[in-house]
Amino acid sequence: MHKANSAERAFELICVIVDYGLGSKALRVAKKAGVSGGTIMLGRGTADNRWLRLLELTEIRKEVVLMVCEKSLGRRALAEIDSVVKFSRPKHGVAFTMPVGAFIGASNHEYEFKAENGGEESMYRAVFVIVDKGKGETVMDVARQAGARGGTIVNARGSGIHETSVFLNMEIEPEKEIVLMLTPVEITDRIVTAVRDELKIDEPGNGIIFVQSVTETFGIVS
Repeated sequence: MHKANSAERAFELICVIVDYGLGSKALRVAKKAGVSGGTIMLGRGTADNRWLRLLELTEIRKEVVLMVCEKSLGRRALAEIDSVVKFSRPKHGVAFTMPVGAFIGASNHEYEFKAENGGEESMYRAVFVIVDKGKGETVMDVARQAGARGGTIVNARGSGIHETSVFLNMEIEPEKEIVLMLTPVEITDRIVTAVRDELKIDEPGNGIIFVQSVTETFGIVS
């Protein structure tokens, strides 16, 4: 039986983009502020355009840190990260937040999607599943059986309270896989529940799931 406590709690996704090697430092600061963990991806930029410049991705060696936490905690964590990274200085990185409609994995939350757009509903939702390396295909197999048509698996590494191990006094951050799926609204709940149960997401260290509204899509064939 899942605890019914997520309906009263608002979550958000924190995205921090910093120079290569600083992702772990940003995560350590965030965890000291109370964030349970996060995922680090390598950011690559290959073209000089204004959108890549905006996201600080015109240099190849960047790290993208994703963290999901309660909204009030996110503000405090970002302030702590800023005190170390100094985002106000040129080329010291950027950070932004996005509302999350549902979040599973930090503890036993009842799955209930909360729209952040005043009730306006779109046709699709973005489902993100972060699991240990090698389990991405399992996630996709389960999701397909529940009705998903496909998804994308991205390699990353994670640093959370249950994942990080120590070897020769150095923290070892295990490799992760991020599975991203765009799912029709009417079957999203079924897909999330199937993945959650099969991968035992509620157990510590088994991964997290978060779900966001999608306002516009291109290239999706019905």
